[in-house]
Amino acid sequence: MSKQNIPTIRAELYVSRKEYITPHYIRVFLTGEDVPKFANTTIGVNNKIMVPPKGINQIHFPDYDYEKMEWVQPPEELRPSIRTYTHRGINLITNEIWIDFVAHGDEGPASAWAISAQKGDALGVLMKDGKSELYPLTENYILLGDSTAIPVLSAILESLPPTAKGICMIEVHGKDDEQEISTKAAIEFIWLHNSNPQTGSKLATELKQLVLPEENRFAYVAAEFSSVKEIRAYLRKEMAWQREELYAYSYWKSGVAEDQSVQDRQKEKESV
Repeated sequence: MSKQNIPTIRAELYVSRKEYITPHYIRVFLTGEDVPKFANTTIGVNNKIMVPPKGINQIHFPDYDYEKMEWVQPPEELRPSIRTYTHRGINLITNEIWIDFVAHGDEGPASAWAISAQKGDALGVLMKDGKSELYPLTENYILLGDSTAIPVLSAILESLPPTAKGICMIEVHGKDDEQEISTKAAIEFIWLHNSNPQTGSKLATELKQLVLPEENRFAYVAAEFSSVKEIRAYLRKEMAWQREELYAYSYWKSGVAEDQSVQDRQKEKESV
């Protein structure tokens, strides 16, 4: 089945509870009759969340007009903000899925929603059905990311076999935001602290200080646009890593909203 033919899950879910994992990290648990639809998805894969406007506790999904072959959006006052997040977990016994949010104030609709979310608040979730491969099986792994990457890096680490080894470097706000991430693999964790990620990152600089594996290797990189661009160029052009040895994608671009930066981020990914 091609990607174009994979069905999309469209769910309206409701907050059942939430918890602060660290001072700047919120886990929101969601419940509803649509939760079982996610049973066959892969933990760690991206989804799209739909945040309703303030004062609206219902998700108004866009509809597709097959005669005109175009999407029909709901009125502006009902239209949700759409952002990319990560499917972090599911429990069919408690009928919950959960999504982790970086709490960086009310400058973005998703962070603002998560900070103020109360039990019963609605959130829309769109996601491709079916299983996906997060990474290829190999011996050596280099995992790099900022706080936005912790969900997918955690999913990778939790699923790595005991025979795997490598380095996981994550940049967070401060010492209190370091998380316990379980893994059976032999992973060296390096935590970087950056209280103002909008002004730059240490990830690329610190990566260049590492002794990297020369074979049987794979790197997964997820961070801000300029960091990912520099890291990708370093690994591909300076260190001669092959395209299949690296997955690198920017989740955000400093100073630009996600829906305004998606073309830049996709174009840069495809250019190397």
